[in-house]
Amino acid sequence: MQLHEYASFDGLGLADLVKRRQISRREVARCGLNAITAMNSTLNAVIEVYDYAVAKLDDGPDLENRPFFGVPFLLKDIGSHDADVKHELGSRLTKGLNAPPFASELVNRFRGSGVTILGRTNIPELGTSCTTEPLLYGPTLNPWDLSKSPGGSSGGAAAAVASGMTPIAHANDAGGSIRWPAACCGLFGLKPSRNLNPVGPDAGLPVNGYAAEHIVSRTVRDSAAMLDATAGPDAGPWCYTPRLSGSYLAETMRPAGKLRIGLNLHTNFPPTPLQATVVEATLEAARLCESLGHQVEEAKLEFDHEALLQANYVIWASGIRRGVLDLSTLVGLAPSPDTIEPHNLAAFHAAEAMTAADLQGALASLNMISRAYGDYFSRYDVMLTPTGSREPSDLGALTAIKADTFYDWYIEMMKFCPFTASVNMAGVPAMSVPLVHGKSGLPIGSHFVAGLGQEAMLLRLASQLESANPWADRVPPIHVRRFGRDHD
Repeated sequence: MQLHEYASFDGLGLADLVKRRQISRREVARCGLNAITAMNSTLNAVIEVYDYAVAKLDDGPDLENRPFFGVPFLLKDIGSHDADVKHELGSRLTKGLNAPPFASELVNRFRGSGVTILGRTNIPELGTSCTTEPLLYGPTLNPWDLSKSPGGSSGGAAAAVASGMTPIAHANDAGGSIRWPAACCGLFGLKPSRNLNPVGPDAGLPVNGYAAEHIVSRTVRDSAAMLDATAGPDAGPWCYTPRLSGSYLAETMRPAGKLRIGLNLHTNFPPTPLQATVVEATLEAARLCESLGHQVEEAKLEFDHEALLQANYVIWASGIRRGVLDLSTLVGLAPSPDTIEPHNLAAFHAAEAMTAADLQGALASLNMISRAYGDYFSRYDVMLTPTGSREPSDLGALTAIKADTFYDWYIEMMKFCPFTASVNMAGVPAMSVPLVHGKSGLPIGSHFVAGLGQEAMLLRLASQLESANPWADRVPPIHVRRFGRDHD
């Protein structure tokens, strides 16, 4: 198989070729490695390649019923991890750190789906920024425009998939980190409900329950099929969202029905103006939904945004401090400007003055936002917002922010994605759908949110939108399909 052919398939398409013996699992893995080699010197999306992966493959017939049999895959350098491989969390503090001697349950399920794990992707330090520009490995570039950010914190994963290195890649999301990179890179990104995908065994409520694990993909069906392979509790979870009794992939083939969609263009978390092209793209998405028979009307989400901004600040700062202290003890290095980046170091010091009562009060405030979404979804099936407040930003735009305190930096960072973080706080599912490109040629994500456990409804809607306005064949200037013939 030539590289430009490899990059034309989604994950299920590649797996079908392997299952029908039109290509071997090893050959597909070599294509993945060659695609990474061809693209990564430009994009810096992959920070470690597992060259040994091909030699370890087993083409036994017992594997062939797996949905992603033979499909190249990448792990993100934070969250769910493989056993005994580097897991550096994007930080100089943990440079060279290995993961525990066991794999996370989610990674076991990824592997059980049939994927071939070829490496790990770049992230911002500790996953705490919406741009992927760590000091440890340097910035990841957006394949649509090399001067732009691919988003964060799953920016490495999104740039890798958008450029055709692999058709799918591991991602996670504690404030928009699946959805914003998907929007920046023209991909489909679903953030599942709280703990629909397992987060154990070495975590129970990562980032106080904000973080959700899944993938970024080119197609809706790949996201749905992977959710079939991974959803459901592991042993002893703190809490979980029950999985669908049937198949998420099968749901994508069912009619979406007539949905009540609330259009929310009101930014108050934090208040920030929306770029005109983003507003127009969201209105275009709303018009598409109306043309498909859905009812769309403007309806903002009501909550005390000042109180919730303060609560979120306390939760993030205290979580960063706890994480840095644990990692510092693990590696035997003190947190300092030589080991921790400025915004995380500022959070570390800010949280020193916070009390247990501050944290308990902040956690209690989460009830406010979950009830606000509950009320909203008693009136509407889905909320439509922009994924971000602007098109993909210039590289360096966020890292250049000079803030006097972590709170000031946090507010400026939140302005990039004022609709995403409250979704994590409430634990409900949401997806970024790449329906529109601006006049600049850059992708603009449309953000759809639904009630707890309503992934099937979102996936039915996404599949309908994908059929009405296909996006998988829109590829960026930096893509294996454009350059593959030179590297075959």
